[in-house]
Amino acid sequence: MRLSDLGEFGFLRELERRGLAQRIANDAARFAPDFVVTQDALVEGVHFRLDWTSWRDLGYKAAAVNISDLAASGAEPEALIVSLGLPGETEANDVVELYEGVAETGVPVLGGDTTSADRLYLSVTALGRAEQVPGRDGARPGDLLVVSGPLGASAAGFHCLKEGLESPLVRSHLRPPLRVAEGKELAGTAHAMLDISDGLASDALRIAERSGCRLMIELERVPVADGVAEIARQFDLDVHSLACGFGEDYELLAAVPEPGRFTVVGRCEEGEGVVFLRDGQPVEFSGWEHFR
Repeated sequence: MRLSDLGEFGFLRELERRGLAQRIANDAARFAPDFVVTQDALVEGVHFRLDWTSWRDLGYKAAAVNISDLAASGAEPEALIVSLGLPGETEANDVVELYEGVAETGVPVLGGDTTSADRLYLSVTALGRAEQVPGRDGARPGDLLVVSGPLGASAAGFHCLKEGLESPLVRSHLRPPLRVAEGKELAGTAHAMLDISDGLASDALRIAERSGCRLMIELERVPVADGVAEIARQFDLDVHSLACGFGEDYELLAAVPEPGRFTVVGRCEEGEGVVFLRDGQPVEFSGWEHFR
């Protein structure tokens, strides 16, 4: 069987089934009493293109996507470990600019590794501390589903880059938000939480599968970022496909008993899977999954 048959998450389940990986259900690994670690990698041609992305933006994004996993764990970031592979003919000033982008997040780099490679590869490990980590497996029937902010801006920005269109939404794709404060706030009551990196459709499914319940999401309640609807019309795209299917918004999705100040998009109930409703009728969306 090939990875393209399993998909990223099927492969991870297979590792768990064989006992080759443990406690990988969440955005980050937790070590008692409060130490939290996560790691993410960006590969040129898969996660970014240098003709679209400045070195500074790339450094910022590489740090931000890891800080987002800490935020989804209710953690306060303390340090980053950066490993970098790149061709020897790369300009040194470009690499310095990349590290300047990392530094813009305000989290210090305390170590890492560099190696030669035929294309740019950037791996960041983020370390933090959290009083409590909601994980993905605690959602229960009766919980409300909330998001920390509007969705779709990254998807719209990507399409603008792809078509050579200037738009403020491009920045949303290149510069993810940092939701550390929101993550710590939600972690106080959330039964489950993760960041929306692969799209609401895929990430909601992660909670549904791990928690053993059905997530019902009403599209009319999903907050869409300003300007996304205009981009959707311009490129003849469904606005909710941008908001729910693309990903890289790095907002937080949480199952909570009470919403507080956050936007409710749906609920948890008995059953399995994720159901999106538009005007009360089910519709299908799919998010991003590596290898498929």
